[in-house]
Amino acid sequence: MKNYPKLDQIDSSEHIRLVKQVFQTIPKRYDFLNHFLSLWQDVLWRRFTIKQTGVTGKKRLLDVAIGTGDLALYARKENPDLQVSGLDFSPEMLALCDRKIKGKGLSDRICLIRGDALALPFPDHCFDVLTIGFGIRNIPDKPGALKEMQRVVRSGGRVLILEMGMPASRIFKFLYGFYLRYFMPFIARLFSPNPEAYDYLAESIRHFPTPQDFQALMHQAGLKNLKIHTLSFGITYLFIAEK
Repeated sequence: MKNYPKLDQIDSSEHIRLVKQVFQTIPKRYDFLNHFLSLWQDVLWRRFTIKQTGVTGKKRLLDVAIGTGDLALYARKENPDLQVSGLDFSPEMLALCDRKIKGKGLSDRICLIRGDALALPFPDHCFDVLTIGFGIRNIPDKPGALKEMQRVVRSGGRVLILEMGMPASRIFKFLYGFYLRYFMPFIARLFSPNPEAYDYLAESIRHFPTPQDFQALMHQAGLKNLKIHTLSFGITYLFIAEK
């Protein structure tokens, strides 16, 4: 276990090293804690995201920061003809994702790649839709990542970003802040081999840009027709844009 530095005390390179250390230690209980800590709302958030992709038939989808694969698996379930590629920088998370995919007999339908969101290993205009669920807040260079996402999506294609943030309402912001500071670390100590990692994850939520500021970053990256869906009283947002 490790005490992690505060995000406002480190630079981008240190932030990247911190994220790598965090995701080396939490895959084993990651899915359970995601479901438990969100009261299983994360399942509904992911399903809602895939419903909003609008893709049908033999289209190509890239799931960046695929993690343990739930978003990609929901996409395949919704559209069995979909060609899915999943990318993540963490070998530990990819290993768990690979086991889940093989367990569902989909190893020939979902291609996994270890890679960097700031240098996506794909040509321009390659995908019909791109998704990223709960991953963008762990990338220090968000403008750079958004530009890469815009690059690999075809003209008219969609980018969907599902991410947690702080509610706009003062009351919900106070209640959610209490939850992040006290309840989430308490539960993590009961179930996670590295509960301090959840201190970092809570802080990354508190430091995520406001929906308006993040939408501005998407616009600056060349994305258009931006929409925001506020989910669960503003603790989660789905950002949708087109190239």
